Amino acid sequence: MNGSRIAAVGHYQPAKVLTNEDLAGLVDTSDEWITSRVGIRTRHIAGPDEPVDELAAHAAAKALAAAGLAPGDIDLVLVATSTAVDRSPNMAARVAARLGIPSPAAMDVNVVCAGFTHALATADHAVRAGASMRALVIGADKMSDVTDWSDRTTCVLVGDGAGAAVVEAADEPGIGPVLWGSVPEMGHAVRIEGTPARFAQEGQSVYRWATTQLPPIARKACERAGLAPEDLAGVVLHQANLRIIEPLAEKIGAVNAVVARDVAESGNTSAASIPLAFSKLVEQGAISTGDPVLLFGFGGNLSYAGQVVRCP
Repeated sequence: MNGSRIAAVGHYQPAKVLTNEDLAGLVDTSDEWITSRVGIRTRHIAGPDEPVDELAAHAAAKALAAAGLAPGDIDLVLVATSTAVDRSPNMAARVAARLGIPSPAAMDVNVVCAGFTHALATADHAVRAGASMRALVIGADKMSDVTDWSDRTTCVLVGDGAGAAVVEAADEPGIGPVLWGSVPEMGHAVRIEGTPARFAQEGQSVYRWATTQLPPIARKACERAGLAPEDLAGVVLHQANLRIIEPLAEKIGAVNAVVARDVAESGNTSAASIPLAFSKLVEQGAISTGDPVLLFGFGGNLSYAGQVVRCP
């Protein structure tokens, strides 16, 4: 085997939907104010009895079913999250227990909004090195737990959910080389800190960084996969808000690609946003098996990671 591929994907969102009109009853805002600034109309919110690992397990079970695999076929579980309340057992071990995966390596990956693409690269590297044959890679976050619901600058952004991918060894690589990095001196621009932990960000700094510094990095990720941006069939960026997604996608130059805009329905779900949006595009038939798709995460730290994958 010379590489790895994504065999299947799956996603999960809690049943409760919070609309902009609902938020207008909590803080001084309106549907027009929110949609004009961030492009979000609705978001899903988990209940107090729905922890991060439950969201993750639901998405992972769907990915396993789509791949036609049993829990015992998995030997590595990676969960990208930054909102887990408990430290041990970690979310990966809890997901493995929920699904009945017998003896996997189980690791959490905290790179906030870029967590899933970091975890996907880690799984790819493990498979290429022979340390794993099949991995479950999950992005799951419960942003509602770390949100100040009296702060209209942040509470209008967030949602809860999870997305998952089954990664397995393949003769033909279906996951391209990762391009990753960070800007540690700007790490303060996106924060989840304090007791209780609360999400805060310097919105204008993040917007300028994402729309000016990230396009050439995303294009370089395409180059590493041996593709030009116009060769892409799909682009799935971190679903931060439409004011970032649309100009970033345009500057990348993927003129023939379907651009994921799930943020409008799901809000910013942090590490869940890329696998959630990717899974929905697959489910909707917007992209086809074998299509090249750029996955590009960015956010807290300020970290970024991107790779071109082939659609399952």
